[in-house]
Amino acid sequence: MSFFGFGQSADIEIQLDGSDTRKMAEMKTEDGKKERYYLYYDGESVSGKVNVSLKKPGSRLEHQGIKIEFVGQIELYYDRGNHHEFTSLVKELARPGELTQNGSFEFEFNQVEKPYESYSGTNVRLRYFLRVTVVRRLSDIVREMDLLVHTLSSYPEMNNSIKMEVGIEDCLHIEFEYNKSKYHLKDVIVGKIYFLLVRIKIKHMEIAIIKRETTGSGPNTFNENETIAKYEIMDGAPVRGESIPIRVFLAGYDLTPTMRDINKKFSVRYYLNLVLVDEEERRYFKQQEITLWRKGERLRRPLQQQLLAQQHALQQLHLNNQQSKFPQSHPHGQPQEYVPQMPSTGAEPPSPQQSQSPMHEEAPEKVESNPSIQPQSRQPAASVTPPQPQPEAEPAEEEETTPKLPSPPTEPPNSIDSPEEEFLEAQAGSPSEDDDVGEEEEAVKPSSAVSQEPVPVAQ
Repeated sequence: MSFFGFGQSADIEIQLDGSDTRKMAEMKTEDGKKERYYLYYDGESVSGKVNVSLKKPGSRLEHQGIKIEFVGQIELYYDRGNHHEFTSLVKELARPGELTQNGSFEFEFNQVEKPYESYSGTNVRLRYFLRVTVVRRLSDIVREMDLLVHTLSSYPEMNNSIKMEVGIEDCLHIEFEYNKSKYHLKDVIVGKIYFLLVRIKIKHMEIAIIKRETTGSGPNTFNENETIAKYEIMDGAPVRGESIPIRVFLAGYDLTPTMRDINKKFSVRYYLNLVLVDEEERRYFKQQEITLWRKGERLRRPLQQQLLAQQHALQQLHLNNQQSKFPQSHPHGQPQEYVPQMPSTGAEPPSPQQSQSPMHEEAPEKVESNPSIQPQSRQPAASVTPPQPQPEAEPAEEEETTPKLPSPPTEPPNSIDSPEEEFLEAQAGSPSEDDDVGEEEEAVKPSSAVSQEPVPVAQ
């Protein structure tokens, strides 16, 4: 309310870039209530827009400048007069002057360092906030907006198990073991308790998670313990050699990462407290410190799966290219996309893809080494596979006019004088003229082992 001109005459609104899609998280306030704030991470830029609206249209607002600050500070409740700022950035939005209408100013804090995580405890609070100030002569107009910061940690390199033997001499000896010493906030504590000696009557046993908040230093140190969770893990008197399992899920509790000497002002530590109670209500306990850390919430597994899929596709493509260069190794012969080519009569050597079968590759060598072999002296092989369909042979007259050259090693010879070709034609059921002549000669030629008397033929 404006009274004699001393009240606020303008409203300030802060709009963050990407606020529609930015994730929000909860944090307790001083009165114990939970509120939701926009979530940021270390090294992330903070940008947006500041809107200054005049309450009375047509009025004027005189100011000595408009600025915005990004502040990170620690507040100790027992020393509220002193705020310890560990981060402070300032941006000037407007020079001194006057506003006659509503104004909008953009700002950006590029890659802001946020070394600590936001925390709200019993005696201390660590907070980040944006503060817009319209400087005036008598009273400034101030608007603040809190932000929430989470610090992400990587998986610890060393994470040894905890194993310890404790007890009372000649009365109780137990051995407890936890699977790890460092847990993330959604982890599961797994362990067991083994009784070595039991000479007292134990009523029940329980395990608790305790948060210890330490503020101040030296003689002004204050410790505040808070029990986060408590479970009863055994009821009744155990015997020697008994083993009690432990399994505690941390995801359902309001936990923060372990903080040690934050700006030399406070620390937050967590302990597992094991308590045994006997029938006389005496309590025996043992505390063991554990370390909590925040696991990265932005998953990168889909990106890794995409990279692996791309690598697999590239390897498969490389294998397909290699197989296309050697079609004879294909289990079903030539691939569909392979088109047979006619043999070239020039001096250019044929490509390896023209080869169709090993039998055709060896045929020219036999023709060149023994050109005078007759069909009668050849012994057919029973294991020869049927030939692939070949291009139509050229007329024999053209071959007589053209000097005979060794055929390419990858294509079967087209000349009918080749004994290999004659054999293939005979197997396929299409004998040539030379074969008919050879058969007639064999039929007319007399043999000393066979009688030449005519054989009667049945009508």
